[in-house]
Amino acid sequence: MLPLNNFPVFLRPNDPFPFPYLSDEEGLVAVGGYLSTQRLLDAYRIGLFPWFEEDGIPFWFSPDPRCVLYPHNLRVSKSMRSLFNHQAFEVTINQCFEKVIEACAEIPREGQTDTWISETFIEAYTELHYRKHAVSVEVWDKKQNLVGGLYGVRIGNVFFGESMFSKVSNASKYGFISFVRQLQDEGVQLIDCQQETPHLVSLGAVSIGRNDFLEEIKHLNLN
Repeated sequence: MLPLNNFPVFLRPNDPFPFPYLSDEEGLVAVGGYLSTQRLLDAYRIGLFPWFEEDGIPFWFSPDPRCVLYPHNLRVSKSMRSLFNHQAFEVTINQCFEKVIEACAEIPREGQTDTWISETFIEAYTELHYRKHAVSVEVWDKKQNLVGGLYGVRIGNVFFGESMFSKVSNASKYGFISFVRQLQDEGVQLIDCQQETPHLVSLGAVSIGRNDFLEEIKHLNLN
């Protein structure tokens, strides 16, 4: 049952988002509204993201701490460098967004029995992709099979990562490293990884306080 105090805030369709500095202990800030393109962009610009939905109702989070990667801190292990030296995979951008987000929804996750990437999420982020904000990264093997990838939202010089999948060992890491290098070349200064995992830490991600994260994105280009 949701707490009956000031947080989370229950949103009507056109209500503005509440202050993201405050939430319940799990980082939940608000419940309700809808997943329109503008609503999603408004959320990311103030440090919120929809984590899941129930019965068509999105749940908006701003966790504390927040996992981030500064592109210049990207860490590439010796084993991954070997894969790059042998060009083990091919990486493309925005070649099949829907296939990537659907694969992210279908891939089994440790400790989870279902997916938070519902059909509503797929439709909303696909529309965001058509409007040039949501980005997919595809990883292909030598036979041109899609074996890994990730997707997220690019706003200005910040990339907000959403999910990744891998059907063979190291495929998602390979795609992520390739994409981070490209983002760094394009001037992206911050990659939001949302929550810390050993996988992300191995690549150089760190956790920072939510207030620090919100202050950082406030001073970055989010247009």
